[in-house]
Amino acid sequence: MKQNCWEFKKCGREPGGAKAKELGICPAAVESRLDRVNSGNNGGRACWPIAGTLCGGNIQGTFATKVGNCFRCEFFGLVISEEGSSFQNSKQILATLNQA
Repeated sequence: MKQNCWEFKKCGREPGGAKAKELGICPAAVESRLDRVNSGNNGGRACWPIAGTLCGGNIQGTFATKVGNCFRCEFFGLVISEEGSSFQNSKQILATLNQA
């Protein structure tokens, strides 16, 4: 089974997670518009364009401000590798987010 970002990174910000109360629930964990994108639950395998995710222990801002870190992230590389030609890129994900 393919992991979602919160499982891979063990941040504890998923609903019911160990750090959800302290740091808040991660927006990727509840972003239902991205459910099943890159084979994930909600935004769990499309976290890089979502503002408010965690990186290096810090809550990140908008896609434009965090994209460099995300593209160097080992989880991002894993998703690309696992999805292969089915990988939905940032442009496709942002288009989905901007539809509603």
